[in-house]
Amino acid sequence: MSSSPALDPRAHDVVGDRRVTMLVPRTGWSSIELGELWKRRDLLLLWACRDISIRYKQTALGVLWAVIQPIVMMGVFTLFFGHMLGVSKSTGNVPYPVFVFAGLLPWTFFASSVTASSQSLVANASILTKVYFPRLLMPLGAVGAPLVDMAVSFIVLIGMMLITGVALGWSLLWVPVLVVLVMLSSLGVGIGFAALSVSYRDFRHVVPFVVQVLFFVTPVIYPVSVVPERWRWVLSLNPVTGPIQAMRAAVIGGVVDTRSLVISLSVSLTLLVIALGYFGRVERRFGDVV
Repeated sequence: MSSSPALDPRAHDVVGDRRVTMLVPRTGWSSIELGELWKRRDLLLLWACRDISIRYKQTALGVLWAVIQPIVMMGVFTLFFGHMLGVSKSTGNVPYPVFVFAGLLPWTFFASSVTASSQSLVANASILTKVYFPRLLMPLGAVGAPLVDMAVSFIVLIGMMLITGVALGWSLLWVPVLVVLVMLSSLGVGIGFAALSVSYRDFRHVVPFVVQVLFFVTPVIYPVSVVPERWRWVLSLNPVTGPIQAMRAAVIGGVVDTRSLVISLSVSLTLLVIALGYFGRVERRFGDVV
């Protein structure tokens, strides 16, 4: 038997000498209770820790899997794009492997968070139909494991910078803030796809396609300078372009493109508002259709 979403007293009736309150499900924005999410923050932490445990439990390399993927991708991109296509000539004094790795870290976090968030409801269908809790906790908690992966990989990036002679600056202090911006971008996409995937199962195939397309229109393996100036505003419409550029500038040095960051952040917040609104509207059907 499916459990009900957040209930709200909306009407009253009198039966005999008793006043009866009728409870109806909340819909839309009224179902997104920030206060309830805060009260259930221990459940959110537990959910994130569970995903982290599952990811690394009974693995031969353990946490090393967090760095193997970006390191291998860095090697491939350095070989084909850096040397064969000559993209490394556009990265200035920063070695191309460091340039790519600094972009791959936030991108991998974004891609993994979107994938995990979008699949969180369908993958845990048995829990959805047994007990009530704020359903939004599932896609929110799904970003925990990718966040740990990024933290581990960031240590490797610092080591690469020290080895290659790239200076460490005070701008590194901006990294936590920029990670939050990347997280907002991923949640804006992930929460929307999570709700859509419950009703339309073919969205499980849409998410990998969208992530793959976004990768090539995000300046991860190439600097924005290689794109004609009249088309750079198109890249800024990508919700993750601005945060990735800003994080790379904060880590390896450079000027933050404020215009691109503001545009990308505006798109991210718009997507997040739309995703939350849609999630709240269809949340009450999750237990019946999942």
